Amino acid sequence: MPLRAGSGKRPARMFTCIEGNSRRGGARVASGAWRIGDKVCALVVGGGYAEYVAAPAPQCLPIPQGMDLVHAAGIPETTFTVWTNVFDRGRLVSGESFLVHGGSSGIGTTAIQLARAFGARVFATAGSDDKCALCEQLGAERAFNYRETDFVAGVREGTGGRGVDVILDMVAGDYLARNIDALAPDGRLVIIAMLHGAKSEISTNRILRDRLTVTGSTLRPRSVEQKGVIADALREHVWPLFDSGAIRVVVHATFPLAQAADAHRLMESSAHTGKIILVA
Repeated sequence: MPLRAGSGKRPARMFTCIEGNSRRGGARVASGAWRIGDKVCALVVGGGYAEYVAAPAPQCLPIPQGMDLVHAAGIPETTFTVWTNVFDRGRLVSGESFLVHGGSSGIGTTAIQLARAFGARVFATAGSDDKCALCEQLGAERAFNYRETDFVAGVREGTGGRGVDVILDMVAGDYLARNIDALAPDGRLVIIAMLHGAKSEISTNRILRDRLTVTGSTLRPRSVEQKGVIADALREHVWPLFDSGAIRVVVHATFPLAQAADAHRLMESSAHTGKIILVA
């Protein structure tokens, strides 16, 4: 089970991916889509800090060939998030350029690998030179240490002044105007979190002049049917990449469920790369 961010002042959000064996089931299990004993990983709304979890059948996916349960637990939330935001909303296609912030995070490491696998030029930001090196190992053409480098200037230099076609942003706040500056004409900015806050001041001139799109989404409020559509797309387009070993899950550490607080402390330190997994 992968870890979700929590606050020291309130209970942590229950994480949203699971893996394990199906025990007993609803309609899809009974109809043959899933059988009792199948090894699956799944996206759940919440309540994942548990030994047994009920997950809607459309949100379940088979564990990729040769993958253990620990790494499988790191797949659902990142792949659902990246696919629906980068490829559905962001409409990234082969030959375009892509920037992901937080490139060494679970979502970032997944986004880098998928964008590269589907033929895009990839750029990333991360908070240390070691994290930037990981991004480049995973397929980023260049990774920028945001503590030392202006990513807008770096992206402009790397694209011959044009900017990137798609940005996946989990920062928002003061990054919004800078992201707009880093976009190419007809570029798409997709916001999935607000680490720097929900408010920002921008000029709309460039949005209008260069036909930019600013959008965003979250998975939690979507219906089971909508999440099932994403799962079907993942099974068709992404699961073969896991099966072949073309992409991988980056796991930084595992913790027993009883040590969830220690796992949260590691996550809040930002010293990790990739996923932190709780094992029940």
